[in-house]
Amino acid sequence: MLYFANRAPLLPVHRRMALGALIEARASCPHRPPWTALFVKGFAILAQKVPELRRVYIGFPVPHLYEYPESVGIISVERQTDEGPAVFAGKIKEPANLPLPELVKLVRRFNEAPLADIKEFRRVLVVGRLPGPMRRLLMWVGLNIGRQRANFFGTFALSVYSALGVESLRPLFPSTVVLNYGPFAADGTVDVRFVYDHRVTDGAVIARALRLFETILTETMVAEVNAWR
Repeated sequence: MLYFANRAPLLPVHRRMALGALIEARASCPHRPPWTALFVKGFAILAQKVPELRRVYIGFPVPHLYEYPESVGIISVERQTDEGPAVFAGKIKEPANLPLPELVKLVRRFNEAPLADIKEFRRVLVVGRLPGPMRRLLMWVGLNIGRQRANFFGTFALSVYSALGVESLRPLFPSTVVLNYGPFAADGTVDVRFVYDHRVTDGAVIARALRLFETILTETMVAEVNAWR
């Protein structure tokens, strides 16, 4: 995965967002939805408005862009295995259209369900034991079949360590955008970062998307959280 991610021109753009309204709504909600669920749904709503965020770069047979009608989110999750901690990728189809309670249930399942019960996690355990050249070939095929690529790699990914008090400046994953955010400050601000594939779009599009993302988080997502009582 890192091999293919490193071959793409991935650039980070970040915006400090004031999310006090969403923090307050979440704190008042008895269900306390995970931040990952709120960010994933918010980004998918954003991608409905910004089609560049639903496009991917396909290199075969000729370089071209492929656009999906809906987003597919990938959430990086650290889980314990018999051989120690490992990172798995949980897939969520069309998160923009999922009710928040259902989305939260999926996110919590990625963190709590037995590894064997989650199809994507089983695939990682199987593919991870294959010889390196075979793994690389399988990933290359998956990355270059437009209609199927999102089933394996999504249209965007979320990778975050803010619960540990740190943030990654350039998380790697072979998707058009890797969404990342750092720890929340006492004043309700947080650095939100899009690491984007420059072959698919440019920095100005991403900068405008980040500004719109803040509006979605502080308005649309606040309304969704407040409605979940």
